[in-house]
Amino acid sequence: MQKIRNIAIIAHVDHGKTTTVDKILHACSIFRDNEQTGDLILDNNDLERERGITIVSKNVSVKYKDVKINIIDTPGHADFGGEVERVLKMADGVLLLCDAFEGAMPQTRFVTQKALALGLKPIVVVNKVDKENCRPEEVYEQIFELFFNLEATEEQLDFPVIYGSSKNGWMSTDYKQPTDNFFPLLDAIVEHIPAAPVNDGTLQMQITSLDYSSFVGRIAIGRVHRGVIKENQPVTLIKRDGKLVKSRVKELYTFEGLGKVRTTEVKSGDICAVVGIDGFDIGDTIADFEAPEQLPVISIDEPTMNMLFTINNSPFFGKEGKLVTSQRIKDRLMKEMEKNLALKVVETASPDSWLVYGRGILHLSVLIETMRREGYELQVGQPQVIVKEVDGKKHEPIETLIVDVPGEVAGKVIELVTQRKGELLIMEPKGDLQHLEFEIPARGIIGLRNNVLTATAGEAIMAHRFKAYEPWKGTIPGRLNGVLISMEKGMTTAYSIDKLQDRGRFFVDPGVDVYEGQIMGEHIRDNDLVVNVVKGKALTNMRASGTDDNTRIAPAIKFSLEEAMEYIQADEYIEVTPASMRLRKIYLTEQERKVKGKQFQS
Repeated sequence: MQKIRNIAIIAHVDHGKTTTVDKILHACSIFRDNEQTGDLILDNNDLERERGITIVSKNVSVKYKDVKINIIDTPGHADFGGEVERVLKMADGVLLLCDAFEGAMPQTRFVTQKALALGLKPIVVVNKVDKENCRPEEVYEQIFELFFNLEATEEQLDFPVIYGSSKNGWMSTDYKQPTDNFFPLLDAIVEHIPAAPVNDGTLQMQITSLDYSSFVGRIAIGRVHRGVIKENQPVTLIKRDGKLVKSRVKELYTFEGLGKVRTTEVKSGDICAVVGIDGFDIGDTIADFEAPEQLPVISIDEPTMNMLFTINNSPFFGKEGKLVTSQRIKDRLMKEMEKNLALKVVETASPDSWLVYGRGILHLSVLIETMRREGYELQVGQPQVIVKEVDGKKHEPIETLIVDVPGEVAGKVIELVTQRKGELLIMEPKGDLQHLEFEIPARGIIGLRNNVLTATAGEAIMAHRFKAYEPWKGTIPGRLNGVLISMEKGMTTAYSIDKLQDRGRFFVDPGVDVYEGQIMGEHIRDNDLVVNVVKGKALTNMRASGTDDNTRIAPAIKFSLEEAMEYIQADEYIEVTPASMRLRKIYLTEQERKVKGKQFQS
């Protein structure tokens, strides 16, 4: 019997997955006593740390009571569902974390469905039982009901449950009796998660993840499904389309603690990293040299949204970024497609634009943000949902939207969502909040978050998940206000912004370089207005009382990348460079906009 357990940690965003992994690593004394580790050890890239979310799944392993536990930390956002779907293939069981107050959220349902369908054994961890207003028993009932609705087997329904607080470093089988350690959870893993099975026969290993090293290039990561893989062994790589490529394993690594350790052979059931195989993609099978057999290819849910990526052709191109040519941007997008399974890049009629398909705004914005930090300059258009033809009728993606909001502002939220063709399904109290559930077209969610947060003074908690394609729901009102557009190139002056403040709210500060056609702010009316923000004050040697008042300018509105993506309309682009982000019209001169603007009025 092998002493290996492979588990994936799944949960809705912010329910404590990465913190739980931290505490397991500490409990199994992976670190020296004097080692400084900080929090969220696995969220190791800058974007993950800044946003406080996991974007890419990570592998670590710990030794507990002479059993090796391989742990896979997964993202919680629905936009990164592609990551979760493929790494679940490496696991034999899952730890399903659930917040003791929030209970089962949309993403909990999504990942649980995938795990149960693969026949994985669950352990439920009700986390954050130290929160006020928490309701551990209700949440336990809710999860049992969720499993039942998702048609879990008898064995899966008989799941063990552990209560605790990852943040405070304890787990227990009874939440009324806190312990001072994490061992009850580790004991439950060893006891309830099935040991990794040993399948004898010829080699089969599916590549479910990849790593990159500047020394050896791309590294394939996966779990050995059958047989043994050895260093220097000749193997056959079976591509997704069934094509066979002969290759050889150069080096083999297994996961130990936070790092990798070189080894000579890996038996079936363990997770390993293989160096030396060229030209592989995620989902390919590494098989026996003589008699190769393919494993079922990983199927990934379709993307629901696309955006136009194009080169930066504004008057400021090349000033802030190093990588600006269409070839560089194309190579980077193709490279991203190799490891990001839920992403799809399609060429357009123009040689310098591409349609990039993804799971949602966050999925695409993380790609744009990563490219920006690498020194790329590019422009992106308005996100569009993907429409399908079913039986000759137009169908669009519908999402389940859940909003938890204080009772007194619930009416405002319902009004905002129903304006966008949302339908209220459930309204019930949850602690001191109102719990609202809607079905809403994916188009309606774009730009909704800002409005809801404004209407609820920032108190709303929103989460949504793709449900299905349903018939087209009709037109949804877009942005209500027009924009203020710069008339000429130059530097903005406090004098001109001050004089234009009654025309709308500005997105730029004084003393910033702008160009003709750049969007300066939001107009108070519904039409676009061309303004001169670079005009200085006419200087004379006359002084009169009252005319030399100091200018008082309201602070400029600063958008995050996601907010800008939700704000722009079909005739606008976001210009993204390593140093700045600007909103602009596609056609910069007013003359061009008048001639070519008709194409956007659909």
